Amino acid sequence: MKMGTRIFLYSLGVWFIFVVIAILNGVFRESFITPKIGEKIGHVISTIIFICFILIGTYLFISNLKINYTKMDLLLIGAFWLILTILFEFIFGHYVMGHPWDKLLADYNILKGRIWSFVLLTIFIAPLLVDTILDK
Repeated sequence: MKMGTRIFLYSLGVWFIFVVIAILNGVFRESFITPKIGEKIGHVISTIIFICFILIGTYLFISNLKINYTKMDLLLIGAFWLILTILFEFIFGHYVMGHPWDKLLADYNILKGRIWSFVLLTIFIAPLLVDTILDK
């Protein structure tokens, strides 16, 4: 197995952990946050919580990676995570959860306070950002 393949297999495993965290975060938001403070602020708080988990998870992944990697590998991992996340969001959201397409697309409307795009930006830049911070 090539080094590049191993990195992407490890990164796929990390991404699956992110999916589990995202689902648990959504359950937490709908069960505890939203009923107390409303949907709009609940969405923002939940998004910030998930972004923190992405950064922590990426830190743990990169800092424990025992394989040589390049900056390009990290950029490709971020792109890989981004594509998987968008595909999962729309496929799972529509076909499993039954959300209509317009509801799924509404999360991209920053002008209406929907900041999901920041999650996508974070998941894309996290590997390179964390490596840059770790590289003293």
